[in-house]
Amino acid sequence: MASTITLTRRIGPRLVGIEVLARDSGLHPEVVSRLARLGLLEIAGDSQFAPDAAARLAQAARLRRDLGLSYGAAVLTCELLARIDDLEARLRRYEPPTHRPR
Repeated sequence: MASTITLTRRIGPRLVGIEVLARDSGLHPEVVSRLARLGLLEIAGDSQFAPDAAARLAQAARLRRDLGLSYGAAVLTCELLARIDDLEARLRRYEPPTHRPR
């Protein structure tokens, strides 16, 4: 009796180049590169990024435009907002459900 072994290869998320990311976020590629150097985005390989990085770029651009923040301050604010979201999600897991009085 012969047995068959099947190997599967896990494929991670597709990475996108800086031009695609710039187009998706509505920013110039030089601005995307600057924000990446400031630590807003993780660079995977040769200037490749996760496709969801466009949302973080757009958030930083809104903060800069609407609040007049510098690039560095926009990056820091995005990091703090992401940390708050993470902490709130953790808190929701440990909080008992609240009962609203009628």
